[in-house]
Amino acid sequence: MTVTILLFAVYRELANTASLDLELPAEATVRDAMDRLRSLPGLGCLPAEPTVAVNREYSSLERDLRPGDEIALIPAVAGG
Repeated sequence: MTVTILLFAVYRELANTASLDLELPAEATVRDAMDRLRSLPGLGCLPAEPTVAVNREYSSLERDLRPGDEIALIPAVAGG
């Protein structure tokens, strides 16, 4: 199945793109998608437990994915 990954801020800079399509097995979870992303150039430093949203709703890494889902990686925000 194919899902779309949206990258923002530092993730966008690391990957040198704002989005990409990712091919995953039919029974994949968000965690599987994150593991696959870490194998791509520039994204090996993704945190073990990144904040993500699936189809514009915050999601756990254990969520099952469906073809066409949109996963947004939400970078950490520092304040002060």
